[in-house]
Amino acid sequence: QVQLVESGGGLVQAGGSLRLSCVGSRRTFSRYTLGWFRQAPGKEREFVAGIKWIGDDTLIADPVKGRFTISRDNAKNTMWLQMSSLKPEDTAVYYCAYQTTGLDLYPNPAYFAGWGQGTQVTVSS
Repeated sequence: QVQLVESGGGLVQAGGSLRLSCVGSRRTFSRYTLGWFRQAPGKEREFVAGIKWIGDDTLIADPVKGRFTISRDNAKNTMWLQMSSLKPEDTAVYYCAYQTTGLDLYPNPAYFAGWGQGTQVTVSS
C-alpha cells in the first residue's frame, strides 16, 4: 500500500500559478496509476487529472484542460500538478491518490485510495 502526501498549495491571485507535489512512500509508486482530485466546500470530490503507471498517458478534466498539466518522476516517487491561469472556481482542497483496480485510467474517486490530508488552494479574484 502506498501512502501519499500532498504539498504546494497556497493563496494566489486569479491568473497566477501553483505547482502541487505528491510524494509516495514506497518503491512500488511506479506501478500505480495516479490521480489528482479536488473538493470545494459543499461539493463532491471531483477528478482533476490522472497519469497512468505505464506509458505516462494522461487525462485532464475539461474544466482545467489547457491550464493544468500532470507529470510524474517514478525515480523520485513524486507526481506534480502544474496549475496555471488559476480561477477563483479552482479554489478547493486538492488530493492525490492511487488507482486500486483496472488497467485503464478511471476518473472517479471510487477507484482510488491512499488519500492524504490534501493541500488547500485558494484563488482570490
